[in-house]
Amino acid sequence: IGEGGVRDGCHGRGALDRLSDRCRNCPIYPLTSKSDEGATEYRAIVAKCVDQSKVDDSKENPDRDANKKLKKKLMKEGVAMAKSFLENNLGVDVSVVDVEILVGNDEILSSSGLIASCFLDAGCDAIVVDGASLEALDATKLPKERLVAHFDGSPSSEAVESACELASTISFLLKEFGSADDVLTLMQGDQEKIGDKYQSVVQIDANSINAEVIGQISKGCKGKGTITLIDPSATQLGMGYAACMRTDRDDGLFTTVVCTRSNEALGLVYSSKESIVAALECGRGVYFSRSRNGLWRKGDTSGHYQVLHRIDVDCDSDALRFTVTQRGDVVAFCHLNTLTCWGEPRGLRYLEGTLKQRLSTAPEGSYTKRLFDDEKLLRDKLVEEAQELSEAESKQHVAEELADVLYFAMVRAAKAGVSIDDAAVELDKRARKVTRRKGDSKAFRIAAGDEILGKNEANK
Repeated sequence: IGEGGVRDGCHGRGALDRLSDRCRNCPIYPLTSKSDEGATEYRAIVAKCVDQSKVDDSKENPDRDANKKLKKKLMKEGVAMAKSFLENNLGVDVSVVDVEILVGNDEILSSSGLIASCFLDAGCDAIVVDGASLEALDATKLPKERLVAHFDGSPSSEAVESACELASTISFLLKEFGSADDVLTLMQGDQEKIGDKYQSVVQIDANSINAEVIGQISKGCKGKGTITLIDPSATQLGMGYAACMRTDRDDGLFTTVVCTRSNEALGLVYSSKESIVAALECGRGVYFSRSRNGLWRKGDTSGHYQVLHRIDVDCDSDALRFTVTQRGDVVAFCHLNTLTCWGEPRGLRYLEGTLKQRLSTAPEGSYTKRLFDDEKLLRDKLVEEAQELSEAESKQHVAEELADVLYFAMVRAAKAGVSIDDAAVELDKRARKVTRRKGDSKAFRIAAGDEILGKNEANK
């Protein structure tokens, strides 16, 4: 829930990984079991990255061009395998949850650091590395803000100072402690000596701490640290969240804003400690109904249920945000059958809803109906409007041509069953990549576009 909060630090896989704002997974833990499907899959990803690291694409190599293609091929295969591993084996959605993944020193060194970039390109937010191995941290060749240096126990100030030169976050596993002060000392002690060079994270087994102590730590750390619970239950995680929050309401409820994956507000509701736990347990939007004086599982009566993606707490720790996907025969959050409690959306979201309706109700002869039915016409218009956008000069002209491109692109998306949120997912995933392509134009695509535009001009 942000700095000074509590997060899910699962070692293995679990449903809660999909719902907290950040989770840490440790695929190297089960590697001693060769029969474990996840371990086998993880080893295959490491092997792919090792193969990639052995390809010589240096300028001196006469086979450089062929090897560059081979290296790119192996990189794409490794990233695809890592995406599958994260989604299908660990069960996490990297587009909405900030996933950290622990990678072993041997895997990093044997792959020349490529295993680290592979998982970041697959959508992970950060790579966790043994803080005592400066060689492994350095071998990742990653920006320090994408690295977490992890220590089992309480390292020396010198070890922390060396690690924070390569990683912006320092993580500590605390196995035993007597009070909240012990956690705060580990969380903040070296920061006082070294300076605010790093963010501090303390990992604690969920069964060795309670919500009351979590609340004491949250108040004491003053935004300069984070607690992660190892393998928490929904109750432990939910009550931990609530312990880090405050409310000035007499009934103890927390103001909750319900949003789409694109951060559009659907409505304002209230949450209790119990409703937070219930939401984490079932992966749906569950809130507290003041009129019913009890839990409100959104959609049980109306059918307009919500898939819950993540829960966040705001900067002042007095409000929650539930990120959801609205479902149902009518995609409506409001009891008035509108998407939001402020009426129908505008802009792209309104266009998306209109096109979804037109897909089944557009009258014969309408232009949208023609576009849905004539693939060639839709393709030609996409190419034509993209060219006009590229040649527009004034601010107003660019806006007009952009609107045209968006309309035809949304028609294409609606026909394929793709939503704005689906596109937002891809954008969020790509934002986390560290391997970038040159991005040069593709000659065969330009030639195909020119051919389409030439035919259209000749037919005028």
